[in-house]
Amino acid sequence: MTSFDTAEIIDRGSAVALHGDDGGVLRFHAVWLRDNARDAETRSPGNGQKLITIGDIPADTRVVSAAFAGGRLTVTFAPEQKTVDFSVSWLAAHAYDRDPSPPRGRLADGVDIWRAGLDLAAATADFDAAHRDRRVLRDWLDHIRRRGFAILTGGPVESGALARVAALFGYVRETNYGRWFDVRSEINPTNLAYTGLGLQAHTDNPYRDPVPTLQILYCLENSAEGGDSVIVDGFAAALRLREEAPAAFDLLSKYCARFEYAGAAGVRLRARRPMIELAPDGELIGVRFNNRSAAPFVDIPYDDMAGYYDAYRRLGAIIDDPQMAVAFKLSPGECFIVDNTRVLHARAGYSGAGTRWLQGCYADRDGLLSTLAALDEEVVEAAE
Repeated sequence: MTSFDTAEIIDRGSAVALHGDDGGVLRFHAVWLRDNARDAETRSPGNGQKLITIGDIPADTRVVSAAFAGGRLTVTFAPEQKTVDFSVSWLAAHAYDRDPSPPRGRLADGVDIWRAGLDLAAATADFDAAHRDRRVLRDWLDHIRRRGFAILTGGPVESGALARVAALFGYVRETNYGRWFDVRSEINPTNLAYTGLGLQAHTDNPYRDPVPTLQILYCLENSAEGGDSVIVDGFAAALRLREEAPAAFDLLSKYCARFEYAGAAGVRLRARRPMIELAPDGELIGVRFNNRSAAPFVDIPYDDMAGYYDAYRRLGAIIDDPQMAVAFKLSPGECFIVDNTRVLHARAGYSGAGTRWLQGCYADRDGLLSTLAALDEEVVEAAE
């Protein structure tokens, strides 16, 4: 691990370069350092929120001195003549001096893709243990963050129990389907999910903006023949498409698809987003794929429409490939959760004797990541 021990003022004070013992260099602009000062005049000691605006920082801010002492960098800014210090480890963790052109479709740090053969045992935790043991909960939430999916077993077989799963890390996100919804066969269903038909792997509610980022499906009855749950890593599918057909990947990430839902009185939901969504710096941040909810595509130029449909077809074939899928059958009291911006879920068809009753609800990933970060801090503090 690089150890930084020398600071150099560069570019006439507009930046500072930190030199490491292995020859590595990290540069930080003076205005960035001033904006991120950790002192009590800049940030509230109680909640960490900034007490200044960008307008409070002089436009001609520059560094007039910079020196290391005791693992900290002390910096003085002009024209304010303000001195602050930074932990070197904090600066290294927040460094932005890196390759300005990362590859399109790159994964965020700590994200693991998977295909068929995913270890379901590693993805599974006990319902009571997750409520009782903070380390069990931490590991379960971390699996969702890294792989977009996890299972809970041993839960109560009672309507609404899925809300207790959401409460482990956040809150139920209520929609036009209610606080939660029943997934079982209906006469004249408002959604094809409420039938015994098999469903292609899909992400839920792509017609919403913002889309629900987490979905929980909780089993109450499952004695019907068939009806296995299936999951597919949309990130793995997108990266396979990029590898096999780069031009197809570019088309699905360049142009917006359209999605809509109008299956109930008084509801007209519409959204316009790409099937493969990239951040401005090229990071892969989302997959939206739902043939049932696709609206006419009108945002692709005529010259690219045929190629776009070829790309759409190819992505669909990858998603349908059994080598991409993991199948399992839930028992009463079991549930699974997916990152709905990434992991597609499907259902095998079912019929005949027996019943299948799942309840579903939505939640949001920000609550999960917040809870996970707090649990990570608890683990570090306990180890000290």
